[in-house]
Parts: sequence; structure tokens; C-alpha cells
Amino acid sequence: MTTRWGILSTGGIAASFASDLPLVEGAELAAVGSRTQASADAFAERHGFARAHGSWADLAADPEVDVVYVATPHAQHEAAALECLRAGKAVLCEKPMTLDLASSALLVQEARAHGAFLMEAMWMRCNPVILEIAQLVEDGHIGRVKAIHADFGLQGPFEPTHRLRAPELGGGALLDLGVYPIHFAHLFLGAPASVQSWAQLTPEGVDETTGLLFGYDNGAVAALTCSIDGPSRNGATITGETGRIEIADSFWAPRGFTVTRGDRTEDHKRDYDGLGYRFEAAEVQRCLDAGLLESPLVPIGTTLEVMTLLDMVREQIGVAY
Repeated sequence: MTTRWGILSTGGIAASFASDLPLVEGAELAAVGSRTQASADAFAERHGFARAHGSWADLAADPEVDVVYVATPHAQHEAAALECLRAGKAVLCEKPMTLDLASSALLVQEARAHGAFLMEAMWMRCNPVILEIAQLVEDGHIGRVKAIHADFGLQGPFEPTHRLRAPELGGGALLDLGVYPIHFAHLFLGAPASVQSWAQLTPEGVDETTGLLFGYDNGAVAALTCSIDGPSRNGATITGETGRIEIADSFWAPRGFTVTRGDRTEDHKRDYDGLGYRFEAAEVQRCLDAGLLESPLVPIGTTLEVMTLLDMVREQIGVAY
């Protein structure tokens, strides 16, 4: 069954997603939409899309588009996704869904009102290596989870004019990078009972480096960091009572991991073609083919719980958009 894809926006993340779409069976590169016709034309020609639209509204109204991938900066997710949902389109919205819980809840409300599929583009949760790790944990391979450690840091510093330092665009480490460690912890431990955070802010008022400590009712903890001015290992560790699972780097799109139990360590390598975006696209298509309005891999409830945590952390560290 063919799924006709539209991409809204023509930036870097849109290009990465577009490069993976041809790897997805049944995916048709139908249309791209941008705020200017020239940008849309150039993107469509570069990536092989059939049509180019010079406005979001025209893309949303395209009758030959089934689902739209919203790839704008964070601050524009709400408006772009609303345009598409109100036109009856299924939407895959880049993470985080919006800038805050209230606007994410509005998108959910609109999706349900129009009977439209909606999913946050948290590609990590669709990655086959992450799914394999989750199954090992669920099967008790390392015993009950006691601790999660995860970090995501980029080499800085970024110029004051960069989008990562712009409050009006939802800049800062938390929404761009910290959402990954938070989703990772949530995947294995759910929502925490306690949230403590600390951050160093930029002169513009967004978080440069943030540390998070989550506590859970079952006694587990999660220690998470993110930074736009420090290249961390970008790894993750799940520690259980009888062993641990480690992802050495790029834990959000891994191609392998190690399992240590006692004095024995096993290496697991799982290579795949593309960048890893293909798996979330395939999950959207699977859901649409099955008539689902949300994905069991990235449920709406999970997205809203993570947005709640992001709001709590921003309040603690003093970041407002």
C-alpha cells in the first residue's frame, strides 16, 4: 500500500528525513511545502518530490498527500501541525511536539476532532536497536532497572544569532537535546515521582548546559545531562540488579550496544541502511495501514508526559519562551 508523503519545511532535518524516505517500502515522495516557492522548488528537485508548494496551506490542501512530516523549528510546530490537522492530514511532528504542554494538548485535541493520525517524531523510540534493548530489559535480562544515565552534548560555542540560542525559536539545550535523554529514561522507567534540575543559561536566557535528576517510586534514579557548549560522549547506560546495557555513542540512533553481566560482556552490532529516520516513517505507514490514530511505539500519552517534564524543568531552571 502506498503512502503519499509531504514534508513541511526545507531545513536540515527535513533533508535528512527525505534522504531516508526512499528506503521505506510503499513511501511516495509526493510534495514539499515551504514559505517560499523557490525554497520548495529547490528542495523538491534535490530530493525527488513530485510537487512543490510555496505555502504551508497549499501543502495541507494537496489532495494527493496522505501524511505531512512537520520539520520546522520548535516554535513553529504548533501552527504548522494545526494547518495540516485541520485539513484532515495525518501528521508526524518533529520533536518536541511543541514548546509546552498546553500547545501539545491542543494538537492532540485537534487531531482527535478531525479523526487524524498524530505522532511525535521521536525516531529513537522506533529504532530497531532501541526496540531490541527494550525487549531485553522487559524480559529481565539485567534484572530490575535501578539507574539510567544518558547525555547529549554538542561542541560549542554557538554564535548569539544561532537558532540554538534564540528564545523566540525555542532555543537551548533542553528542547533540542535534552528531550532525548528524557524520552530514553521514560522508555524504561516511565514518569518520575521527583524532578530536580539545574542549568547554566546563556545571555539570551536559554539553557546552555542542564543537569536532571529523576527519582522514581520504585527506588530507581535517572541522571541526565544536555549541553550546547560541550561535546559529551552522547551515550547511555541502563543499570539493572544483575547487569547493565551500554550504548557507547549516539544513543538516540544506535547501531549496537553491549550487555555486561558479571565478568562477561557481549557486543551486539546491528547495522542498517540510512540515517535511522526510515523507521519512524515505516511506523507511521504501519499505523495508517492499520487504521490507527496514534502509534503504540510513540503514544500520545508518552508525548504529553514528556512535555509535562519539559515544562517542569524549564520552570525550575528559569527558561521561558
